[in-house]
Amino acid sequence: MTTTLTKSPVDTPPEPKKRGRGPKSARAGGHMHAGPVAYIILALFTIGSLFPLVWTAIAASRDNQRLAQNPPPFWFGSNLFNNLDLAWNDANLGEAFINTTFVAGVSAATIVFLSTIAGFAFAKLKFKGRGAAMLIVVGTMMVPPQLSVIPLYMMVAKLDWSDQLQAVILPSLVSAFGVFFMRQYLLQALPDEIIEAARMDGASSWRVVWHVVFPAARPAMAVLGMLMFVQTWNDFLWPFLVLTQHGSPTVQVAVAGLGRGYTPDQSLIMAGALLGTLPLLLVFAIFGKQIVGGIMQGAVKG
Repeated sequence: MTTTLTKSPVDTPPEPKKRGRGPKSARAGGHMHAGPVAYIILALFTIGSLFPLVWTAIAASRDNQRLAQNPPPFWFGSNLFNNLDLAWNDANLGEAFINTTFVAGVSAATIVFLSTIAGFAFAKLKFKGRGAAMLIVVGTMMVPPQLSVIPLYMMVAKLDWSDQLQAVILPSLVSAFGVFFMRQYLLQALPDEIIEAARMDGASSWRVVWHVVFPAARPAMAVLGMLMFVQTWNDFLWPFLVLTQHGSPTVQVAVAGLGRGYTPDQSLIMAGALLGTLPLLLVFAIFGKQIVGGIMQGAVKG
């Protein structure tokens, strides 16, 4: 008698599922590819971001009469270089560029230096009142800067600093945002073990700052320096109050004096605004890769 053995469905091992290799399959370690909708959205955002700059260049290449017509021009004219030359000489932009570069450079360097030290203290040093002091620093960010204009102006007048660059530099030497920014970065980017190892080797607090904190904070320092340089370069209200166009103006004060008259010359104003923007575009074109790399490195560490 012959007995036939059959395998039950339970005993049969399931066939391995085939892994999808199509574009819709999610594979570990694979690259994400953007679809056409993403490219359309990115293109719209890019056009919207570039439009003010392009329109400024178009307006600077026309004359005031053409800009007053309806519809306005949407392409470049032939007066661009003539208007740029008039704006450069009319507003004395050469001296204004030197003044603004000096003010923005000193302010950015000082803010980065002091903010890194203060951020390290708030992030890694333990002392009484650290939380309350940090709360006060963050609280100052909530105060509108316009409220400090009157006491600052009274101080500048008492020191006889009117129409002098130190009147613009002094209020911008510290930044609550810079302290908060560096503290948040150093909390994650600087391990406590490295500081403890440096102290065990006999390093003083200043040596720890110079040889441990500054190298670790270099990406964030570059980002903060770029942000503070741009902010100081674009600052208008306070320099406009304490500086004059014929004294030691910054770029924004010099451009504000362009095109004055019964009928403001909009093309000349746009030419000055375009000249005031070009240095920032040049700086970002040179250092943009390092700045974005610093932001991404900080994001990965955080």
